[in-house]
Amino acid sequence: MWGNCILQLATMKKNIKAYTNVLELIGNTPLIQLNHITKDLPGNFYAKVEAFNPGHSTKDRIALHIIEEAERQGILSPGDTIIETTSGNTGFSLAMVSIIKGYQCILAVSSKSSKDKIDMLRSMGAKVYVCPAHVSADDERSYYNVAKRLHEETKGSVYINQYFNQLNVDAHYLSTGPEIWDQTGGQITHLVACSGTGGTISGIAKYLKEKNPNIKILGVDAFGSVLKKYHETKEFDKNEIYPYRIEGLGKNLIPTATDFDVIDQFEKVTDEESAHMTRQIAKAEGLFVGYTSGAVMQAVKQYADQGMFDENSIVVAIFPDHGSRYMSKVFSDEWMGEQGFFDSENTNEEISIEYIK
Repeated sequence: MWGNCILQLATMKKNIKAYTNVLELIGNTPLIQLNHITKDLPGNFYAKVEAFNPGHSTKDRIALHIIEEAERQGILSPGDTIIETTSGNTGFSLAMVSIIKGYQCILAVSSKSSKDKIDMLRSMGAKVYVCPAHVSADDERSYYNVAKRLHEETKGSVYINQYFNQLNVDAHYLSTGPEIWDQTGGQITHLVACSGTGGTISGIAKYLKEKNPNIKILGVDAFGSVLKKYHETKEFDKNEIYPYRIEGLGKNLIPTATDFDVIDQFEKVTDEESAHMTRQIAKAEGLFVGYTSGAVMQAVKQYADQGMFDENSIVVAIFPDHGSRYMSKVFSDEWMGEQGFFDSENTNEEISIEYIK
């Protein structure tokens, strides 16, 4: 009798279709056609929606790849500590991977990161240091230098250093690039992606250019960032730097993880237009995505205005993360009003709440 029960349980277990853990869900995110927000633009437009990763952002890919490579090289051992600089998304992904693999996680976060992101990092068991956003990269209080100091002070720690880590680029060369090529049947003509560390756009671009060097790689930068001018002149101009609100886009330094040679052009977008575009994506396409996705979509429209696309263009836009991380920012009427983003052209009148008493 007991032998039959054990046999039945073993058979049942073989028939269970389950993932071993959440990390197996990373990658293979969907490509979704954009039907309404692009209706007045020439071409065919698709979003690579990275919010479908288990950590809700494209950074899941680099977190898993870098940590597993460190394990393969014997750099990481059980119980060690992972340390990183992050605007929020990479930190969440690292914290998630750390939980599954048994590491501690310490994160230096920019004060520009939304409260939602910081709260999520803490809920994932990470120790968080919030650093002032509007200081120079070489300031001892910058999140770059705070992370370096924490690494030096913490025995058995590994500093991910995504801005200057080639593995950041490799993760997207090995996964995101091939996925886009396969999903478009090799027909993609343009890629539009934001650039922060530069790992996403550089890794995808490297793969796509190897497949077809005629594919145009179109970067997105922020006003207040140095990337666009550096791409065009190879000059680092500190006068380009001033505070802006978009998280995870642009930089006040030049990351070596950015391969400027594979990027054809950069376009800058404003905080305000990107914020409104983020909200418009949700209402037009039913896609609840983050602030940088709005920035990418705004850049798509600006590139279209410049005549970049024609009716035969197959344009893929990278939507990096989920809208839930911006509830206290772009999806908050109060925050939008405080930034002066509601004016005669853009109001919040279409959003109505009626309380029944």
